[in-house]
Parts: sequence; C-alpha cells; structure tokens
Amino acid sequence: MCELSDEEILNLERTALRIRKKILAMMEVGKEGHIGGALSCVDILTCLFFKIMRIDVRNPRWRERDRFILSAGHKCLALYATLAERDFFDSSLLNTYNSLGSSLPAHPDMNRLPGVESNTGSMGHGLSIAGGMAMAAKMDNLDYKVFVITGDGELAEGSIWEAAAACSHHGLDNLLVFVDRNRLQIGGPTSEIMNYEPLATRWDAFGWSVREINGHNMSEIVKNAAHVPFSKGKPSVIIANTVKGKGFRFAENKASYHYWRATKEEIEMARNDLAEAERALGI
Repeated sequence: MCELSDEEILNLERTALRIRKKILAMMEVGKEGHIGGALSCVDILTCLFFKIMRIDVRNPRWRERDRFILSAGHKCLALYATLAERDFFDSSLLNTYNSLGSSLPAHPDMNRLPGVESNTGSMGHGLSIAGGMAMAAKMDNLDYKVFVITGDGELAEGSIWEAAAACSHHGLDNLLVFVDRNRLQIGGPTSEIMNYEPLATRWDAFGWSVREINGHNMSEIVKNAAHVPFSKGKPSVIIANTVKGKGFRFAENKASYHYWRATKEEIEMARNDLAEAERALGI
C-alpha cells in the first residue's frame, strides 16, 4: 500500500482547501452552480491530480498520460478549480466561470480547456467514454490508466450499468471508478429516489473489484487509488463515502444545496468556514 507521511497528508489537505477557495471565488463571479457535489469530490480530485495521476501540464495531450473523466459533469466547479491549482491554466481564467463565451461553462468542454478529456454533463455517459479510453490503451499496448468520478445519483442511469458490464467483460483492469457517494441528489436522498443498496454487492455482481473508503480521508484515497488494479483482469471501483457540500457547514448534507444560487450572506458564511479551516491547517 502507498503510505503517506503526515507532511504529505497535510499538504494534500491544504491543496484541497485552496481548491475549495477557488470554487467559492467562482461562485462569487458566476452567482450559481452545482456546489454540493463539487465540494463532496474535491478531496478525491486533489489526490488524483496531485499524487496519483501521471500527467504533464505542459503537454496536456501527451499520449501516455493518465486520463480523468468527470462523468457527473455538473460538478465541474471542482474540476476547474483543481486544473487551475495544478497549473493547467492561469487561475485568473476562473473569473470568467459561466459567462458568455467562457472556456469554463456550466459543464466541461474538452475543446475549450486543457485538462478536460471529454464533454460531460448528460448523466450516465462518462463511464462509457472512460471504458473506450481504457480499451484503447489495451489495444495500443500503452500503460496509462483511466480514472472516473461518477455521482451516486447518476447510478440510476441505465447506461452506467451497460458500461459496467462491458468494462468487466473486456477485462479493463486499467480503469478505476470513484462513486462519489454523498447520498443526496437534487430531489432528495438517493435511497428514496432510486435505491441501489447494497451498492458494493451490485458492483461485485457486475464483475468489478470493489473497495469502500472515507472519501475525505487523503490517506485512504491515495492508498487505494495507487494500487489499480485491485484484482488482475477486473476493473476497479471505490465507493467513496462523502458529505455533500463538504467544507461549507451551512450546506453540508443538504439536498437544497445541490444547486446553489449564492446570497451575499451565504458567501460570507462560506468564507468564514474556509478561514477557520485555514487556521486549523496552520495556513
């Protein structure tokens, strides 16, 4: 297993906090966005882009790079902030979020922004795209890996399970899916809208190697993501238990913050929460 030192964990936590600050800055400019799921997947994105993935920000289309697909494309606030923090582009571009003609629209566009591997937003498409990328690596004898974040609400899309079956059938053990399991979607608890429990058993039945972790624990995320495949010949899935709205206490575990039209008062509350987190991390 990949063990992290206390200093490495602290650095990742500080990076994730800077990403959350960038998300808040975009919300101040754009006034609205899918904040709940963006905040719940920040720690996963931090570990992938700053510890796990083989990438070259100076050459974003490097053939042997690892690929990342944000299947739940509405969580793009987190992806944009992560790419900026990783220096794929200048952070000043974040100030254009969701404005007319911006490279940072409300769903990611691969033709507008370096680091975005595919257009996503229509629910259920990302895993199929990622499966194709993973299969291409096998066919071309390349050793890159493909990483995906899907929302737990997104699992109600039938195309997810078609892709899950296909990825297993083709033995795509260079593929890792994170299920951002914050247990809420725009209409309420996922268990009430479309219950997929026991979730680990379902993925196992589709031929995947399954692990379950705390999706906000940097050490757990890295330890598991660093060792793909979990089982040779099988695609891997991590069910990451997360908190919707993580880091903004007034929004945590509330479906009403799936999509947020920010008020000045809420922006100030979020800024105070982030300032408190900075002090806790010694920033």
